[in-house]
Amino acid sequence: MDTTLQKYLPERAVDPCLELIRQHEVHLKIVGHRNTRHGDYRKMPDGTHKITVNASLNKYRLLITLVHEIAHLVAIEKFGRRIKPHGQEWKRTFQHLMVPFIRPEIFPSQLLPIIANHFKNPKASSSSDARLSIALKAFDSEERKQSYVFELPKGSTFRLHNGRIYKIGNKRVKRYECTELATGRLYLFQPNAEVEPVHITSDAEPPF
Repeated sequence: MDTTLQKYLPERAVDPCLELIRQHEVHLKIVGHRNTRHGDYRKMPDGTHKITVNASLNKYRLLITLVHEIAHLVAIEKFGRRIKPHGQEWKRTFQHLMVPFIRPEIFPSQLLPIIANHFKNPKASSSSDARLSIALKAFDSEERKQSYVFELPKGSTFRLHNGRIYKIGNKRVKRYECTELATGRLYLFQPNAEVEPVHITSDAEPPF
């Protein structure tokens, strides 16, 4: 396990992560890329704890994701299964577990203040925090990098992982109005939604 984690985590984070995994008897599985989630935690019918995280995450996002999922396990064991998945019990647990990792030996200096600010009130996903998500993206491999909605000009088109294509419209207070070309339906996208830019000629667009 330690040699596997060395491949996916910051070097100085390996030992404390191993300690958490052993302490809470976690069966950790690092899996291929999933578009819908970075990781998940499940308590199995036999009482064992299974955590999966995406192998495609960069080492800093993977560390945050791994501790995020361990925090679910610890919060449920301590407070019971009736707690909200990302409620106050989980937030306090996540904050507590992350404290030993928020230091310059593990995270680059440009990430530290952003991560420290995020953990004042951690969100359900690191991707929900636009500032943190953008900062972490800088450490993605070139083949993993995608564009964010806010980086694309109004009127441009993009594709989601499910193949649906949208055109960017007006920006509301925080989110962007995007029209699905196939149906003409309007959707709101977070500015840091990761998308694949595509070029659609005007005569190829279906009428609304």
